[in-house]
Amino acid sequence: MAMNVGSPDGGEEQTISAINTTPLVDVMLVLLIIFLITIPVVTTSIQVQLPKERNEIRETKPENIQLSVDIMGNIYWNELKLPNTNALIDRLKKIAVLTPQPEVHIRGDGRANYDAVGRIIYACQRAGIAKIGFITEPPVRS
Repeated sequence: MAMNVGSPDGGEEQTISAINTTPLVDVMLVLLIIFLITIPVVTTSIQVQLPKERNEIRETKPENIQLSVDIMGNIYWNELKLPNTNALIDRLKKIAVLTPQPEVHIRGDGRANYDAVGRIIYACQRAGIAKIGFITEPPVRS
């Protein structure tokens, strides 16, 4: 900050025609702080718990059930083709009463219609299966 106390030779004072920007900078800093405080409140008004991405390597146990769906929508129990969803439900009901209950792993063809995978999930729900997992391939890292 500068202060003009008079001219050294005692003559007339010269007028300073420069704009004092110090108050302008102070106001801008205050506005910046206000915006930094209020913007996060506006953007995160609803608290939700987002799922975390994780990649777990699971061991295939012999008691786990592998259900597969091919591109045509056919359902396979390991390598055995099932004729319809009712046959799948009957087989799953026999497995659901075991203790501990085995997991059902669904392997769906990426080009298949999702209706077949939905029928498997619905059959597991009707049979009382508690643990269902999806087998996928990890994305190619470049």
